[in-house]
Amino acid sequence: MTTEFSDLPPFEPGTVWLVGAGPGDPGLLTLLALHALRTADVIVYDALVDPRIMALAGAGARRIHAGKRGGRPSPSQADISRTLVEEARKSLRVLRLKGGDPFVFGRGGEEALALAKAGIPFRLVPGITAGIGGLAYAGIPATHRDVNSAVAFVTGHAAGGDVPGDVDWEALGRGAPVLVIYMALRHLGTIASRLMDAGRSGDEPVAVVSRATTPAQTVLETTLARAAQDAEASGIKPPAIVVVGRAVSMRAGLDWLGARAGRALDPDPLRQPPRQGSKPR
Repeated sequence: MTTEFSDLPPFEPGTVWLVGAGPGDPGLLTLLALHALRTADVIVYDALVDPRIMALAGAGARRIHAGKRGGRPSPSQADISRTLVEEARKSLRVLRLKGGDPFVFGRGGEEALALAKAGIPFRLVPGITAGIGGLAYAGIPATHRDVNSAVAFVTGHAAGGDVPGDVDWEALGRGAPVLVIYMALRHLGTIASRLMDAGRSGDEPVAVVSRATTPAQTVLETTLARAAQDAEASGIKPPAIVVVGRAVSMRAGLDWLGARAGRALDPDPLRQPPRQGSKPR
């Protein structure tokens, strides 16, 4: 075993590790995640796990695709949980690899409960969620002292495919200066309307971050009133994170990836007015 893994816990046969793979960039993996990739006998992985991360797996690992994508044939959650239990009962080291963090809109809790019910030992390994890592790669701080002292993470897509009925959009609109909305692209118009009905300004900055932290990352800057229209016109695709709030304005000074490509950064971005429907980059 290499030095970097010498003090890490062993991946025991007959156990399942539920591991967050982060938003895409392999450099954002934790050491525990890389350790699990290199030692697992079986890897049950999601569609959102970047191929570059899967390339780090041990040569002898058997791979089972368990991705769920809207509109495409996908394994059910019950089937995935059953697979984890069955593979662990063969005395194999089973890695359940999930994009982002398993416990942030990743249904990791459901899988862990299924393992607990079956008496299968498991370990939970958190990952960097897209709502944190994706924003950082877009140059948007989740919190900034001059902007917000609270941030809300919310899903824009219920299990049945609709806008979640149990989300109090009016309360969110009033109470959270910055909103980070997962899986919102399909219902962006409805969500924006509900937030504006709750009192949010149509001029409020919005960013849509697609394929965050990957070479294909694009960022659309717009406003709440134009968000759905601009997203459709741009052709930006999921997976995507939507950010609502003044923190988006900070991108003018913090777009470090854009700066590497030649963008001039503004050291005082908060004095700038909201950007109107800028092109993805």
